[in-house]
Amino acid sequence: MGRILVETDVEAAVKGGSVYAAGGGGWADHGRMLGLAAVTIGKPELVSIDELGDDDWIATAAAIGAPASTTPWEMQGIDYVKAVQLLQEALGERLSGLIIGQNGKSSTLNGWLPSAILGTKVVDAVGDIRAHPTGDMGSIGMAASPEPMIQTAVGGNRAENRYIELVVKGATAKISPVLRAAADQSGGFIASCRNPLRASYIRAHAALGGISMALALGEAIIAAEKRGGSAVIDAICKTTGGHILAEGVIARKDVVYTKEAFDIGTITVGSGQACVTLHVMNEYMAVDDADGGRLATFPAVITTLSPEGEPLSVGQLREGMHVFILHVPMDIIPLSASVLDPTVYPVVENAMGIEIARYALAAKA
Repeated sequence: MGRILVETDVEAAVKGGSVYAAGGGGWADHGRMLGLAAVTIGKPELVSIDELGDDDWIATAAAIGAPASTTPWEMQGIDYVKAVQLLQEALGERLSGLIIGQNGKSSTLNGWLPSAILGTKVVDAVGDIRAHPTGDMGSIGMAASPEPMIQTAVGGNRAENRYIELVVKGATAKISPVLRAAADQSGGFIASCRNPLRASYIRAHAALGGISMALALGEAIIAAEKRGGSAVIDAICKTTGGHILAEGVIARKDVVYTKEAFDIGTITVGSGQACVTLHVMNEYMAVDDADGGRLATFPAVITTLSPEGEPLSVGQLREGMHVFILHVPMDIIPLSASVLDPTVYPVVENAMGIEIARYALAAKA
């Protein structure tokens, strides 16, 4: 049976989601706001995909953008609900449930408030276990599909008259950039509901169990916190099956915000032969050693942790900070159809100037 999500689940979702945020994934306080509003106002319910009928409609609840502290973003909980309502109106049928495109500091909780208010189930499936830079990477195989999809976006900075409501229809690859442009116009971050698909398709193409994985990780972190930072890091490694790939002081941070609403660049940790380079596009997409050899690549989980075991986003990093780099290899996590889709990689590789697909698609072999 389904699991009614309650107040103690909110912090677990935020903390576990923050690890899977992989350096991106929104804001912890935004996640807490979404979760607490949901469990206060109603009874959001987490269900496995097997609890829904094959023909039930499921859509993806997501937040789009790279909300740097430099941008005037504003997103209210009601924006997520309105995005679902607009999609249902355009579809002409009721949605039975919502999945999320990715785990993250707030994105793990994106479906909770619509569940509490509209009754859509929080389906225990994700477009990607970890956070990623493009909507296509969480689109569970729809990125290259010619099939027309519906996508909605709602939100924006009200005081600056940036509030937008948008309903757009067309092939995912053509309409996803429209939503990203809307995110930029709205202030850098916007709520969306997109790509309604049948439950049978979700079952075959999503990464199943992704939300309960984040909750279990958060519960383990909370249990370890009273024993200090090294206990938290140990709990994260044990629960995820990952390991600390490298640790050291941040020697250089070279990340810039682009008009496409991406943070792109590199972060160098350590010095000499022990030095590693993190490649960033909103999230950590790859790690190279001092000689340029590849140590880890998306869709593996790559996360920077403070000595206290706190997952740090790219925006929090400063030169001189000591960090631990967590690596959860891709062969031990559920992978969705979208991270195994060759068409999602060229735009990211071009923006970053590094190879990703060759390593990512080795998971298929």
